Amino acid sequence: MNPILASVRRGAIPRRFLALIAALLSASALSGAVLAEDPRDILTASLSGFAGQPVGIASIKPSPAPGISEVQIINGPLIYATDDGAYFFLNGDLHKTSMLGATNLTEERRALARTEQLASISLDDMVVFKPKGEARDYISVFTDVTCFYCQKLHREVAQLNSMGIEVRYLAFPRGGIPSEGATKLATAWCAEDRQTTLTELKAGVEMPLNECAGNPVAAQYALGQQMGVSGTPAIITSAGQMIPGYRPAADLATVLGLD
Repeated sequence: MNPILASVRRGAIPRRFLALIAALLSASALSGAVLAEDPRDILTASLSGFAGQPVGIASIKPSPAPGISEVQIINGPLIYATDDGAYFFLNGDLHKTSMLGATNLTEERRALARTEQLASISLDDMVVFKPKGEARDYISVFTDVTCFYCQKLHREVAQLNSMGIEVRYLAFPRGGIPSEGATKLATAWCAEDRQTTLTELKAGVEMPLNECAGNPVAAQYALGQQMGVSGTPAIITSAGQMIPGYRPAADLATVLGLD
C-alpha cells in the first residue's frame, strides 16, 4: 500500500493536510505534463534544424493510416509524421527527429549499401591517384572525360593528394554504353599508364582510342546506375555519403573532417 495512504488510514496524518497533499500531487502531475515533449514542438524544432531556418507548422491532423499524422508546413508541403513526432517522412525518406535537427535513416542505409558495393570493386579496376605519404582518407569518384566539372575536379587532384586524400576513379560515361565517352574512358583504363592517359584525355589531348577486351567501363557504369548516380562527377566518401556534382578540394577536406 502507498505509505502516504497507509499513514492516513492509521490517523498519522491529520485530515486537514489531505487537501495540501492532493494539491501537491496534482501539481506534480501537471509538471510532468509540461515537461513531456509535445509532438508539435518536436517537429517544429527538428524541421527547423534540418532546414537551417525557422519552419512553422500550420496544422497536425490524423491521416488515414493508424499512428501517422498529416503535418501541414506553413508555406510548405504536406508531410507525414508519426503521432508522437519521433519520425517524419520527406521525399520518401524516413527521418528520426530530435530537438536539434533530424537524421535521415534512409540515407544512412543507402550510405552503408554504397560502401559495401564499392568494397566489392578491386582497386586494380579503378584509376587511383595516391598521396605521396600515407593516405588519411579517400573518395571514390564516378567520372567522365568530357564532363566540364569532372575536368575541373581533376585539376584539383594534386591538391587533394597533398591533403592526404586518395582519389579513386570509376568510369561513368554520360552518353551510356556504347558511346564515344565510353570508348575514351576505356582507353584510359586500358592504358599502361592509366593516370597520365586519363589526365590527358580530360585535358582534351587527342590520342588513338583503345577499347581493349575485358575493360571494366560497362560494369562500373552499371554499378553507378544501381547506386543512383545520374550525373558526373559523383563523389562518394569513405563513409558512403554521396556528393552529387563538383565540390572544391577544400570543401571535400571539410566533409571528410580533414580541414
